[in-house]
Amino acid sequence: MKLLTQLPAWLRNKFFIAFATFAVWMLFFDEKDVFTMRHHRQELRDLQQSKKYYTDQVNKEKNELENLKNNPSTLEKYAREKYYMKRDNEDLFLIPEGQRN
Repeated sequence: MKLLTQLPAWLRNKFFIAFATFAVWMLFFDEKDVFTMRHHRQELRDLQQSKKYYTDQVNKEKNELENLKNNPSTLEKYAREKYYMKRDNEDLFLIPEGQRN
């Protein structure tokens, strides 16, 4: 009892004790505490960046598809460069870029 009389009056106030208990509970023990919310915000930012990247990639691919549909020579060039296709009377030589003599 002697210890309680040595504390300042504002620390013995029941409203301060209730508020401090509530604040500690909300900051550390609650399901939506500060650290979990920060983690969720970072994860949301990462997902938004990922969404933007993939949306840009889809738009780029759509544009490329439109170009391929509209121009047959572009389609042939694309097939030769990406899939190494060739005509019947041609020979195809693949030289790796990383090897030099």
